Amino acid sequence: MTTYSSILSLRGIQKSYGPVKVLHGIDFDVRPGEVVALLGENGAGKSTLSNIISGTVQPSAGDMTWLGAAYAPATPRAAMDSGVGMIHQELKLLPKLSIAENIFLGRYPMKGGRIDRRAMEERARAGLHRLGLDISPDRLVEGLSTGRQQLIEIAKALTLNARLLILDEPTAALGGDETQLLFQQIQRLKLEGVGIVYISHRLEEIRLIADRIVVMRDGAKVKEFANGDVPVRTIVEAMVGRPLERMFPALPAAADEVTLEVRDLTSPSNSFRNISFTVRKGEIFGIAGLMGAGRTELVRAITGADPISAGEVLLHGKPVTPRSPIDAIRNGIVLVPEDRKLQGVVLDHSIAENIAYANLGRISRKGWISSRRLRQFADEYIRRFGVKGRGEQKAGELSGGNQQKVVLAKWLARKPRVVVLDEPTRGIDVGARSSIYDLIIDLAREGVAVVVVSSDLEEVLGVSSRIMVMAQGKQAGILDRKDANDVSVMELATI
Repeated sequence: MTTYSSILSLRGIQKSYGPVKVLHGIDFDVRPGEVVALLGENGAGKSTLSNIISGTVQPSAGDMTWLGAAYAPATPRAAMDSGVGMIHQELKLLPKLSIAENIFLGRYPMKGGRIDRRAMEERARAGLHRLGLDISPDRLVEGLSTGRQQLIEIAKALTLNARLLILDEPTAALGGDETQLLFQQIQRLKLEGVGIVYISHRLEEIRLIADRIVVMRDGAKVKEFANGDVPVRTIVEAMVGRPLERMFPALPAAADEVTLEVRDLTSPSNSFRNISFTVRKGEIFGIAGLMGAGRTELVRAITGADPISAGEVLLHGKPVTPRSPIDAIRNGIVLVPEDRKLQGVVLDHSIAENIAYANLGRISRKGWISSRRLRQFADEYIRRFGVKGRGEQKAGELSGGNQQKVVLAKWLARKPRVVVLDEPTRGIDVGARSSIYDLIIDLAREGVAVVVVSSDLEEVLGVSSRIMVMAQGKQAGILDRKDANDVSVMELATI
């Protein structure tokens, strides 16, 4: 069997869209059995480079070799047939198909001219088992959590028997246990000689998984580290091109007045039970826990998106338990959801339209909206929230960080009393994260009660005055900032 110093080699790769050059002569190699972390802010060129490798985008110049031979995949299928598998950050599963059907979509095992469903489900079950997923492969994807869907995407790639895997933010929707399962699988793949390109904004995990680090900025490769044991600060400064100041701003002091109170809240499905807490005016209240702990279900219920079977929600001491999102919004409680692309913005509509949708009453006159008023209103909040885009630009053309700013602008224009943020920086680069944290702190300074749900332990510790930890749908405890650290939170999360 022939061995190669590199599975994949790229030399002088360029990509232009008209006069705009987005990649500038990239040299990039992946060797058998190594994990190369590909890092950079949103817009650095990581996705474009990955899409070129996986056959989705064609380079404007440069050469690629695969296992020593010329490589120029014209389609993703051609790349897949060569042995390249890519797991996208944005989930691409079909909700009305089963897990097994999604895993083998386009390449169903056949027997006698028909799909061999037994073989398909057995192979799917084996892939799920490798990732610690005890779930039937014949159940529909519809209704599964974002984290479980992410693991199914990974199981799908593992069934390809690929020689190279590109993992784009694979842990963004995963909890601690699921992340460890993924890392264990990556170690097995390395032993089998599989090369892995690992893209992530969770920089602390890079030193756990990466053998080498490549940093991109503004379409160029600006730094390469020979191993993964590099201080996070050093990586971030290479990404942003400047010295990094403190990531988390100082927290303002909260008032004594209680804005939001949750009493004995319970869901009909038992995904959370007997949850009680308060959030004061100007306080940032964090909610932590492993995937499946019930965090998202809880905040969706508080904001009227999911039903409640028992308990109540109070605002300034008055019962306001919402029965719908409209109820919550009218009472000044808004949710910035976990999945901004599916639930936060309308991707095919403009930034201005997205901001306007939650504020039609403020910009309409006798039921009519003039384009001038719409533009003026949107431009004010685009400027106020630092959205890098024009009002007429489609929201789908923005980076993840700027889409999140549009969602925040849409709701904060209503001057809410309670803002609930579910995974506020999921899939967002370090530079954009810092600006999101500034916005959260500004909300608290203005006297808004803020609730932050995050799977990123460093994040929830960094922005919260107090942290409620959930485990298996129960309230495991509430920690003051001075008592909260990664150990104390994880001890409660694993009760």
